[in-house]
Amino acid sequence: MTGNLTLLQMNDSHGYLEPHQELFYAGGPPEYRLAGGYARIATILEEVRDAQPGRVLSFDCGDTIHGTYPAVQSKGEAFIPILNALGFDAMTAHWEFAYGPEQFRKVARGLNYPVLAENCYDDASGDLVFLPYTVCETEGLQVGVIGIAATIVDKVMPDSFSEGIHFSLGKAELPGHITHLRDEEGVDLVVVISHLGFPQDAKLAGEVDGIDILLSGHTHNRLFEPAVVNGTIIIQSGCHGSFLGRLDVTVENRRVKRFSHELIVIGDEIRPEPEVEEMVEGIMDPHREYLSRVVGETRTDLNRNTVLEATMDNLLLQALMDATGAEMAFSNGWRYGAPIPPGPITVNDLWNIIPVNPPVSTVEITGRELRAMMEENLERTFARDPYHQMGGYVKRCAGVNIYCKLENPPGHRIQEFFAAGKPLDPDAIYRAAFVTGQGVPSNYGRNREDLDIRAIEALERYLARGPVSAELRGSVVAI
Repeated sequence: MTGNLTLLQMNDSHGYLEPHQELFYAGGPPEYRLAGGYARIATILEEVRDAQPGRVLSFDCGDTIHGTYPAVQSKGEAFIPILNALGFDAMTAHWEFAYGPEQFRKVARGLNYPVLAENCYDDASGDLVFLPYTVCETEGLQVGVIGIAATIVDKVMPDSFSEGIHFSLGKAELPGHITHLRDEEGVDLVVVISHLGFPQDAKLAGEVDGIDILLSGHTHNRLFEPAVVNGTIIIQSGCHGSFLGRLDVTVENRRVKRFSHELIVIGDEIRPEPEVEEMVEGIMDPHREYLSRVVGETRTDLNRNTVLEATMDNLLLQALMDATGAEMAFSNGWRYGAPIPPGPITVNDLWNIIPVNPPVSTVEITGRELRAMMEENLERTFARDPYHQMGGYVKRCAGVNIYCKLENPPGHRIQEFFAAGKPLDPDAIYRAAFVTGQGVPSNYGRNREDLDIRAIEALERYLARGPVSAELRGSVVAI
């Protein structure tokens, strides 16, 4: 049997309903321009479906209903009508669990398509929480689709994310599902939608036979060309809804014979789809006045597109140190957060930087603990075995300077460590600021104190003093 099929992928949109600033690489300094917006995404989906009726499938690889003010304030529920209007065929998940598994189940029940997670289990019963796979019928083809949720939810995320559930890697379960779909369901094509991350997905594809196409998420890779590993075609399509991935395949005798790929930029030239644009306006209008208030100015372009240190997080850390008087500060190495070019900063920008608005905290921590904490974080970021990579980018730091060799084995990456310009004293006790639940894990330090101020307020107070700079300062340097 021969058939043609188009797959469309959205991954890591992180709640960005509207067009926003996005960073684009160029021959010189990065450029910033407007991109994204669910109404424009809807237009692309509609146009491709209209051009090839019955031959198009679209998938969402997760990190969809968390990351912006309207997403967090509604615990994802505001997104249900819009996602149904976009009409995906299936999705998998990661930050969707941030509201707790029960709330995510509630959101999932409102969707017109399945959440797939072959690796998410109920602690009490041992049963799967979501369906492991689904079969999508197109004109002339049956497509088996398997979902793999982020495996780190119960390992490095706050405990509330995984209350009553646990996650496996998904590798052990995958061959059985592939065999069932091929032999029992008779599918022509096996597609995996994953939120493991590109390094993990590439390794997985190399170790598990029979995956025709793998749609990858989590690591925000902009793949302009697919990777092909062990016969599996892998794509990933940026973040913030600024891109869609399109993969066109020709299938013969239950195998992909030809394919072509395009990473579509969701730019200003794309007209918004009116119905979805109206839905977005309905969600945003009650918050416009509050979110549009200007709270300060930045002289530095703020983004999270760099692995070892980021200007956006430098601003956050400076605000934490200012609010607490601590000599150093730490925050999580988040990837999400739409860039902010030099100029005005609004309340909306602050919520994009840290959408959960946690309390500001301090902790007393020894130099020995600081070194161990950063070695642990470097291993979780740069582990040689991709399956052991457990997070976003390197933990963000202020008030310290760390010089490391990333190629070194675990526990031996840090060459030199300075605090406040002096060599780290392993026995000294330092006072560090962080945001509750992120920055300094609970197994490090003592005398933790949650202050009567939250992250957004700390940022506003800091910005109220005048224009700020948050350039890269070499807090973590690879040597």
